[in-house]
Amino acid sequence: MESPNLEFEYGDTDTLTAELSELYSYTEEPEFALNRDYFEEDFRSHARGRRWIELTVEEQRAYVMRLLDALEVTDRDKRLKVARAILYLAQGVFDECDTEVDVLHWSRHNIFLLYDMGIFTALLELLSMEIDNSQACSSAVRKPAISLADSTELRVLLSIMYLMVETIRVQTEDDRPEWIAARETFKNELASPLYNGEPFALLLFTMVTKFCSMNAPHFPMKKVLLLLWKTILFTLGGFEELQEMKVRHRERLNLPPLPEDSIKVVRAMRAASPPASAMELIEQQQQQKRGRRSRRVLPLVKQDSLDTYNERDPFKNDDARDEEEDPEDTDSGIEGEVDPLDRDVIIQPPPPPPPLRPPTERVNFPKGLPWAPKVREKDIEHFLETSRNKFIGFTLGNDTETLVGLPRPIHESVKTLKQVSVGITPVIIPLFLCSFLHQIALLKLLLAAAPTSKAKTDSINILADVLPEEMPITVLQSMKLGIDVNRHKEIIVKAISALLLLLLKHFKLNHIYQFEIVSQHLVFANCIPLILKFFNQNIMSYISAKNSICVLDFPHCVVHEMPELTAESLEAGDSSQFCWRNLFSCINLLRILNKLTKWKHSRTMMLVVFKSAPILKRALKVKQAMMQLYVLKLLKIQTKYLGRQWRKSNMKTMSAIYQKVRHRLNDDWAYGNDIDARPWDFQAEECALRESIEKFNSRRYERNRNGDFAPVDNCLQSVLGQRVELPEDFHYSYEMWLEREVFSQPIQWEGLLQNP
Repeated sequence: MESPNLEFEYGDTDTLTAELSELYSYTEEPEFALNRDYFEEDFRSHARGRRWIELTVEEQRAYVMRLLDALEVTDRDKRLKVARAILYLAQGVFDECDTEVDVLHWSRHNIFLLYDMGIFTALLELLSMEIDNSQACSSAVRKPAISLADSTELRVLLSIMYLMVETIRVQTEDDRPEWIAARETFKNELASPLYNGEPFALLLFTMVTKFCSMNAPHFPMKKVLLLLWKTILFTLGGFEELQEMKVRHRERLNLPPLPEDSIKVVRAMRAASPPASAMELIEQQQQQKRGRRSRRVLPLVKQDSLDTYNERDPFKNDDARDEEEDPEDTDSGIEGEVDPLDRDVIIQPPPPPPPLRPPTERVNFPKGLPWAPKVREKDIEHFLETSRNKFIGFTLGNDTETLVGLPRPIHESVKTLKQVSVGITPVIIPLFLCSFLHQIALLKLLLAAAPTSKAKTDSINILADVLPEEMPITVLQSMKLGIDVNRHKEIIVKAISALLLLLLKHFKLNHIYQFEIVSQHLVFANCIPLILKFFNQNIMSYISAKNSICVLDFPHCVVHEMPELTAESLEAGDSSQFCWRNLFSCINLLRILNKLTKWKHSRTMMLVVFKSAPILKRALKVKQAMMQLYVLKLLKIQTKYLGRQWRKSNMKTMSAIYQKVRHRLNDDWAYGNDIDARPWDFQAEECALRESIEKFNSRRYERNRNGDFAPVDNCLQSVLGQRVELPEDFHYSYEMWLEREVFSQPIQWEGLLQNP
């Protein structure tokens, strides 16, 4: 049966409640009461019978100051108790609240109070101490099994910091003026070198790298990755901020405004019907064999000869052609099989076929295309070179302005091409760079968390912050832990996919060579086959997975009484059609794959070599417009390399590409006639790209610059302040030099008043 349309709205994050609940694993649930008990034990001696929500702001500030002083004690256990009390405040003093809304309200109030009192800076020092705790690291390395107990201090600190970053990052309508100012201050602090001259995000990246190198297996990676993602999202900005930056950069460069906002366009799209499955195709072929004699009465047509096809709208998705889909699980993965009787066909326009369904049920697609077409500077150059060779017999290199000797229609064509948006990347000051080791570490974690990965003895253990000290002994406990582990892996995939996509988009906007070097590192680290491996699963099952126990999610679990868990309640899960985080992760990974392969011939050929077409076609079964769009983009760029037979057997997919993907002028993607469809040399193309990057870096950043590119110092003060080496006999003749070169020369005072 065809899957339903998924009502999913893509954005930077899920709802605040969902993002906060994913911070905690279900095995951490007993620690909520532990945090409350430590807080109340200390608070009773201070408040004398009053509750936290009854105190004035000044009284609350005085108590937080007392906690801040207690954080500086040398006793490790006492420090942990104080940190748990602070975590209880950040969690919203839930024991004094009646509803989940009250918990979120007091959590927000307390977090801004904690930030104002300097709690984050104190936590940062404690986190640095825990990262450098060699005794804890060596103890964890020797342990045969890591559990929650090995990461207690780190989990408490990271939980407080995550709650602070995520809560302050999200702006609400009823924010006070002082909270708005605090948000900007906190954002600037996180981006500035807070610790050892490095931004906070780089400290978290160091934790990821240390964990993946097996030097600190007790680090709670899920919490680290969530905090790292939200820190980057807060400091650099999300999708809306990226769009605003693009608009500002184009204005500064006097470029025309952007024709559309990509995410807004996709939100208005409707999902297309997915290609037929293998079983459906077998049934169709059997029906075709039974009705072949009557079918051959009608004249047939070559489906890949679009120029000789009938005059109907080529962008319409005609359901009469549904049987052209190829079986998805064929051995070749590229070439589809067709009925031998369909090969010798009559090439003439057929009469309109009878409708297969009542007219009221036909799908009416919106008129016009969803995207404004685009063209690259390279396409304009190629068009002009071809025209010059044809009409005047010589070329002018990269000149796109000279049109002398070319016919008038060529002039009009060039004018039209230049009116279409041409991509350009501005050069601004670098914001944030992550090293090759950081990217390798992220991909290792992504591989370990992927549902298609098999457990290996030598692989990294990402379950340090989910496995309990005592393993389950009943079937119910085992079921609960199984759901918790699967949920844990899904959240890690969500954080890594969002983080990588965000960094790639900011790098590309910041400077194209930053984007290219990071992309190349990811490609060399096998990111492309890793993402394809992720999608080589039953993607519909992954999208609709119910790895959640609603009654155990925060803040529900701290406000309502816990019902007795049964096998039925564990299996029930929520009632939604899909899992938000899994669909979000799939779209992010598809967008990353698009960014890595776009305009890269050798990487596109990697998609072909790894037989990605059937894997991507299976992903089209998810009826969500944005996910389908990025799948179709990946299919479009490799269509010319898949062969004529594949295109003939996949006309429904080709039609969907025409409808939904942006059209590039002069792009011959559907026919395989492009000059880029040539034998590929992966190593040569990637080496040429690396050479260009290294040349740029040596010109821009190396101290021993080439003299031709050395900057000129035009500052009068710095020039006069430089020490100049003079010859030994200069003091004997400098008076004669002054007389000859300075005093005896007439000064044209009027010339100084004129513009140079």
